[in-house]
Amino acid sequence: MTPLEASRQVVDLVRAHPDDAQHLHGCSPELIARAERETGLTFPPSYRLLIEEFGSWDVPPTEFLGVWRNERAGDVLRGSSAETLGARNLGLPPELMVVLLDDVWTYAVLDTSRPDRDGEYPVLTWNPGVPAGGLMEKIADSYGEFALTECRQKLGTPT
Repeated sequence: MTPLEASRQVVDLVRAHPDDAQHLHGCSPELIARAERETGLTFPPSYRLLIEEFGSWDVPPTEFLGVWRNERAGDVLRGSSAETLGARNLGLPPELMVVLLDDVWTYAVLDTSRPDRDGEYPVLTWNPGVPAGGLMEKIADSYGEFALTECRQKLGTPT
């Protein structure tokens, strides 16, 4: 299965479980481009598809960071770009993009310095308290694979 196919399955799963999963109303290409400019990083296709579809979404207890803004925050972008910029103050290397906050991993990040032929990045853990850059382990080959695995586990759906 390709990363894009995995992301399409995430869309289907989230929409098929409205009592167990929530999502926003999508994100415009303009806001995605702005988030990329602000972080200096490019979103991979599988992540971009989900952000365009949902903006941000969650399958409790997991909140998937997308890109969004609300009236209370004004023009400030929330989600992945805000968390990435904030984590840089904790030592996050500039090539990493925060895509999920977790009690176990601390941060799930995309390593944008290692694109594959389709423009996808591996998903790694990063913890600012770990010496030698905080990188701990690779947890998926792509964002689509990572998101699908997480959603299936949280929703209790078969693989």
